[in-house]
Amino acid sequence: MSARVLVILPAYNAGKTLEATLAAVPPGVVHEFILVDDHSSDNTAELARSLGLHVVRHDRNRGYGANQKTCYDEALARGADIVVMLHPDYQYDPRLVPAMASMIASGVYDVCLASRILAQNAVAGGMPRWKYVANRLLTLVENWLLGQKLSEYHTGYRAYSRKALEAVDYRANSDDFVFDNQILAQFQAKGMRFGEISCPARYFPEASSIGFRRSVVYGFGVLHTGLRYRLHVWGWWKWPLLD
Repeated sequence: MSARVLVILPAYNAGKTLEATLAAVPPGVVHEFILVDDHSSDNTAELARSLGLHVVRHDRNRGYGANQKTCYDEALARGADIVVMLHPDYQYDPRLVPAMASMIASGVYDVCLASRILAQNAVAGGMPRWKYVANRLLTLVENWLLGQKLSEYHTGYRAYSRKALEAVDYRANSDDFVFDNQILAQFQAKGMRFGEISCPARYFPEASSIGFRRSVVYGFGVLHTGLRYRLHVWGWWKWPLLD
């Protein structure tokens, strides 16, 4: 693959799973790994440096969205043509990195999402049933509000082209989890082409996951994002985030 592929690893206390995640990425595709440590309390940053990764460590815990902003800034500055976001907690299957990068490199898609819903039964794989139900309901509403036909919007495993990232002001998005939905709304507003690939996910103690209370906050943030997008498209309420 001639395109320069960089894998970004937004990390927080990933010391126990980082090596397994990296070991599962097929060789010969990724040009560089970038890990941004959001002020972990474990040895994540030190371990990443010992493994030869390019490491940036936040001086304080800034949040998941802020971590991604640093990741994309670093990836673009280091010449990425394709950026694949892979969580270092080993929840998503790293073996799909080449497939996701290829979907972008083909020129057919600007954005590729690894969908847990398209894979085998997510609940059987360990996803809490209440999260599965919330995922399906939010996705149904979001598809209507954004005018898309995605199987899910909430995966943390994604690939973006340089063109897509440079077309939007991702730095203006939230520093929290709703960042993931805001950037998809921005891509949709810019006419980026979306593709999906099926991806089973693992659920175990070391895998990152937000609890019920933060999930509720996230859910309302998702609905707010979709509603503002629709009002912006209708011309009823201008949303600078999409301009």
